Amino acid sequence: MSIVRGELAPQFSLPASGGRTVSSAALAGKPYVLYFYPKADTSGCTKEACAFQEALPQLGQCGAEVIGVSRDPVRALDKFAEKYRLAFPLASDEAGTLTEAYGVWVEKSMYGKRYMGIERSTFLVGADGLVARVWPKVKVDGHASEVLAALGAA
Repeated sequence: MSIVRGELAPQFSLPASGGRTVSSAALAGKPYVLYFYPKADTSGCTKEACAFQEALPQLGQCGAEVIGVSRDPVRALDKFAEKYRLAFPLASDEAGTLTEAYGVWVEKSMYGKRYMGIERSTFLVGADGLVARVWPKVKVDGHASEVLAALGAA
């Protein structure tokens, strides 16, 4: 069951790339974008991260922070962030607490094999701590622009 628009965003505190810690408490009072992606340094995830990096100046003008979340260990996230010069934090949810709280840890299927994994999803959380917008099953192309447009309209 995924989080829906209007719900209070789940609280979190996670280790992130660059020796940072990201937390909902530190983000209180400002909008933020949480995007969940399956695995660092894979083609779709790289394309999505680079698109958010490119949109960072405009997102910043809207006062919004961007945080990428996967179940990768911090070491892998550091390598990914360095390789593509990603300035925003990539949070490590190895225990799966946040991915499960947001309902993005789902059963997937590839070549007839079933497995659990992250469904690429994005959540825009308003300054009030409520989920303002949800993008389930994200298609990477044009997604960062959609998020930016939603922020401008919020």
